Amino acid sequence: MSETAYLPIIDLGPARNGDYVTTGELISNAFSASGFCYIRNHGIAEELIQRTHDEALDFFHAPMKEKLACKPKEAVRGFNALNRTTMYGAENPDYKEFYQIGLELSPDDPAVLAGQPLRGPNQWPADRSAFRKAMTDYFEAVGVCGQHLLRAVACSLGIAPDFFVSKYARPLQRTQAIWYPPHPPEREKDQFGVAPHTDYGCVTLLWQDGTGGLDVQGVDGQWVPAPPIPGTLVINIGDLLCRWSNRRYNSNMHRVTNRSGKERLSIATFYDPDYDAIVDPRDLNLPDGVPSLFPPVSAGEYIIGRIRESQKPKAS
Repeated sequence: MSETAYLPIIDLGPARNGDYVTTGELISNAFSASGFCYIRNHGIAEELIQRTHDEALDFFHAPMKEKLACKPKEAVRGFNALNRTTMYGAENPDYKEFYQIGLELSPDDPAVLAGQPLRGPNQWPADRSAFRKAMTDYFEAVGVCGQHLLRAVACSLGIAPDFFVSKYARPLQRTQAIWYPPHPPEREKDQFGVAPHTDYGCVTLLWQDGTGGLDVQGVDGQWVPAPPIPGTLVINIGDLLCRWSNRRYNSNMHRVTNRSGKERLSIATFYDPDYDAIVDPRDLNLPDGVPSLFPPVSAGEYIIGRIRESQKPKAS
């Protein structure tokens, strides 16, 4: 795909070297238009990406009994089978399996003892140490990328580059390896890998394999493909950053369909603030005379509310 104004390819290299202003200017243009861009020079080693891909694919190919031994508990960690989630307004559950990890916290951590949702130890399948290491290494590497990205985002909004640092002391980062089987031929029209939706949190960093299937909704309502581009990640903002920016940036609708006839694997990271971080547009340098469009909200309460909504059984 050639670079367009709607889905530009942004070099994160300057931000990784401390020049957040240059990268921030490009991010501002992209997030104001579509809420999406690609980034290159993201700093995640290709060897690590390939290793994580291979280990995840091997896990998804395992017998269902093995995978279900890691089904989610209170912290929403582990293996999620087909039909686990349903996006708002969708007719059918998403046709995907995914394995999710988050910040590793011990059972005696104060947040865990307090019953804070989304907090706790990760679940890991038995006898898959290579899978655990790959997912953990990727989680850490993509988190570093997220830190650089958010410093550029802060500059793009006219605030200090370290604004988000205190909000991310123990982030609600969730990294998912997502496996999409081919859509059943008889469900061609009404089945999505992920139905049209906006993301819940601040920023999403997505690696996708070469299969394709991600679409972004254009300003005219039409769907624009966001195909895989080697060496890049797809970046989009979620509803919390839309709120925080007072709608200067858009959390845009997107979807995944897998009609390729083969399996598809992606690795998505939802890089979100601490559970108790307060998302308040008034903290992000609102122009004079511009009122806040959203009341303050706890990042964790907002995110867990959206997650629970997506996992409610559909009314018959």
